[in-house]
Amino acid sequence: MFDTPEMPTPRGDLTATQLQTASGSSTSSIHVLDRLNAVFKHRRLASTAFLIVVALMMIQTYSTTPIYQTESRIQIDDEKTTNLSNLNNLDLYWQDAAEYKKTQFQILHSRALSERVVKKMGLMGENAAAALPPKPHDPISLMRDARVGFSTWLRGLFSGRGAAPADPKPASNADDARLDDVVNVFLGGIQIKPDPDTRLVYIQYTHYDPQFAAHAANTIASEYMEMNLEHRLENIDKMIKWVNGEVDKQGALLEQGDLALANYRGSHDALSLSRQDLMGQRLSTIQAQLSQAQATRQQKQTLYDQVKSADPGDDNADAFPSVGANGAVVDAKAAYRISQGRLQDLQRQGFGEGYAPLAAAKTEVANAHDKLVAARRTVIEAIKQEYQGAAIGERQAQAALEQAKGEQAGLDLKAVDYNKLQREDDGIRSVYNSLLQQQKELSVVSNSRQNNVSLIEHAQVPTVPIAPLPRRAWISAILMGVVIAFGLAFGIEYLDDTVKTPDDITRRLRIPLLGLVPAIRGERVPLLTEPVPHDFGEAFRSLRTSLVFTSAAEHTRIIAITSSQPLEGKTTTTANLALALALGGARVLVLDADMRRPGLHKSLGVPNEIGLSHLLQGQARVRDAVQRTAEPNLLMISAGRTPTNPSELLGSERMNNFLINLERGPFDWVIIDTPPVLAVTDAVILTPKLSGVVFVIGSEMTRLVHAERALDTIRASRPRTLSAVLNRVDFDRNKYYYSRYYGYQYKSYYGQSTQGAA
Repeated sequence: MFDTPEMPTPRGDLTATQLQTASGSSTSSIHVLDRLNAVFKHRRLASTAFLIVVALMMIQTYSTTPIYQTESRIQIDDEKTTNLSNLNNLDLYWQDAAEYKKTQFQILHSRALSERVVKKMGLMGENAAAALPPKPHDPISLMRDARVGFSTWLRGLFSGRGAAPADPKPASNADDARLDDVVNVFLGGIQIKPDPDTRLVYIQYTHYDPQFAAHAANTIASEYMEMNLEHRLENIDKMIKWVNGEVDKQGALLEQGDLALANYRGSHDALSLSRQDLMGQRLSTIQAQLSQAQATRQQKQTLYDQVKSADPGDDNADAFPSVGANGAVVDAKAAYRISQGRLQDLQRQGFGEGYAPLAAAKTEVANAHDKLVAARRTVIEAIKQEYQGAAIGERQAQAALEQAKGEQAGLDLKAVDYNKLQREDDGIRSVYNSLLQQQKELSVVSNSRQNNVSLIEHAQVPTVPIAPLPRRAWISAILMGVVIAFGLAFGIEYLDDTVKTPDDITRRLRIPLLGLVPAIRGERVPLLTEPVPHDFGEAFRSLRTSLVFTSAAEHTRIIAITSSQPLEGKTTTTANLALALALGGARVLVLDADMRRPGLHKSLGVPNEIGLSHLLQGQARVRDAVQRTAEPNLLMISAGRTPTNPSELLGSERMNNFLINLERGPFDWVIIDTPPVLAVTDAVILTPKLSGVVFVIGSEMTRLVHAERALDTIRASRPRTLSAVLNRVDFDRNKYYYSRYYGYQYKSYYGQSTQGAA
């Protein structure tokens, strides 16, 4: 099919993964100095920003009017230190030290105190200008004044020229407005700083005039002390006036109360009211007697209830202790038993009824029995009489108690109004006596001028300004310049999402890197057959070596060169990579498959009359389409005439058979220039049929998102191998990065002697 002789080429079997590991870029650690590459890369912009910031800050510093600060020191004690009476507790701030101190700090920074100080210092007259700061002449203030003046001028142009002048303000309103302006300016220089864990307070004043600052700090302290004393005495005078009025008022009420009490005594039997305590004692005694009578009655009633049903003639009546234990009953029972014993003795002797002693004995027994019954009846009757007597005593005690309660109720009714009048009179008397005592104490306090605020230290005239401080300003300007310079460099680097370094390819895109191609200045397309910079030629020799060791060597190796978008240098890379392989002794066929916008024939200097489109359409033979170039080992098939259906032609069976023939043909390498992946799908159609794909990425041109999308499209077609070339690398701009990781500084040693070598 082809008439060119075969030339053997060494082939290796290294995989893409091995190349990635061998390159070392994917496993290199990130050093802190690597981040400084962004500063080195944008060093001109960072240096300019640094100088501008430092210059502006220092101009602002040296054109700012010096500011002086001084301070006086006072001691603020609790108000209880001046407390001479119970009524001298006018304000309760001292009960909460924190709230009291905060209140005093607000008073020190109040408009009322500032107005006193302004009037004391005479700032409303000829010295009014002393309180105002001098006109600033720093750049920022000058720009602000210029803007205000320009705005005023513009408003004057468009406003009416014949407008009547405004009515002048009254003198009083003008003075008030002027006072407000001076007070506002004066307040701006006051700072109140308490000393922690002490009662000391620093009154700081800041001003452009050191003499004015010291005078203002001392005047604030003295006026605050005077204002605090005046406030205290004013409150005491108000309290004295109020107490005097209350004394007169309570005295009149006390007189009315005594008179009403005396009238009530005269009209409501004051003596019976005085016996109210004796009536209470009597009532208590009667209640005790009633309780005793009730207990006695209950006892007698219980005893009577036991014996009232007993029969005196029945011996069972003796079962009740009150009956059987009675002495008379016991004696009668004993006599009865004795008479019975005598009768029983006579009867045992056998005497008849006619026996006189026996009849006498029977009469004696009958009499003894009658006496026993009489004794029992007497005991029962006595118990009954005792119970009735106890009941009568209880009723008498109850009646006496009811009578005493009636008398007590009468006294209580009389005492209600009396006690009410008495309590009112006692309350008025107590208040009146307290007010009299406080009136005397306040009269003493009003003559005292004790103050809980004291001046500890006068403010001294400052000799050194607090601002500006040139040394500190220089340090701040340099630090600010460094921060802005670094921030600007890092910010630009962060916003730039293009592929810039080999690390972006291996870490972000995760494909092996074949090599780097440096950028060449100028519009001419550089070719290895012409004089080129040393690093440019050496880059393609490195690409050739990497490509040899990453492609299988059993058949002709067919490699497609593509990119994500146009103008990334894929055509230049295709031409020079084919030349590098040809100059290395390999037989190479370069094929321009970019039939939409062919340009490879221009780079290699061959015509585009018959090309790939003619072959795929059956309009020419391969022998007619193959053209020789300036390099004997390099042949080319141009794109040919632009067809209407390039994608269908590349995916056709004719193209498939053509690639199979090329794989078994006499060439060692077939390099195919394909269109960009994101523009058309021509390259994706060819990738499954080729030995590998080389993806060209323009350094600082190709965005990562575009490269990732293009690689995802290529991977979807399952290519055999996929590797990348970083094209148009600016080594001078990224000198630190490439010298640190890739040693590209060697060109200064070897480059000049070998420039233009193939």
